[in-house]
Amino acid sequence: MTIRILIADDHKIVCDGLKALLEKQPEMEIVAQAANGREAVKLADVHRPDMVIMDVAMPDLNGLEAMRQILSARPKTKVLALSMHADRRYVTGMLSAGASGYILKHCAFEELIQAIHTVRSNQVYLSPAIAGIVVQELAQPKGARTRSSSPNIQALTSREREVLQLISEGHSAREIAGRLHLSVKTIETHRRQIMEKLAIHSVADLTKFAIREGLTSLEK
Repeated sequence: MTIRILIADDHKIVCDGLKALLEKQPEMEIVAQAANGREAVKLADVHRPDMVIMDVAMPDLNGLEAMRQILSARPKTKVLALSMHADRRYVTGMLSAGASGYILKHCAFEELIQAIHTVRSNQVYLSPAIAGIVVQELAQPKGARTRSSSPNIQALTSREREVLQLISEGHSAREIAGRLHLSVKTIETHRRQIMEKLAIHSVADLTKFAIREGLTSLEK
């Protein structure tokens, strides 16, 4: 049975390289490529792929938020996180939000193929380095795991996390309003509510928080 795949990565050379390699597999079809999370959500709705290979750190809308939206609309879609980040926040964030696998970009192509088949068969695939992180996380007492994760980010709605990412990437209220098809006044209200919930009162500190929580990356 053909596996219909959507690739989401903001590096075109990565997207094109994955497409060229995966299309050589007779059982795999690349139905679309997305340059950011927002485009991935739209293309997933149009093409209804069996699987999304999702970069975690993308501009405009990160992989975590994009995956949440995709799985909310199409819960049977499999998401395989493909990232250069082995940080615990990225890994546990993606897996707890519904990713079926997490592999690192420096893995061999054979491992990616194995991961795709594993996820397709309703199992979870983790790169060896990632498996260690997950085991360490699960080995902690439940209370310690709760304390180690920031309660603040959980206080934000999905829309507020979107707005926070765009603010941290340097977009003005007017630019954000245009991207999200909302009024400038609504964006300003979201920004005020974000600052109140996080007890943060400057854009610089909001940006630091967004980077620390994995909503955006200094490398993007």
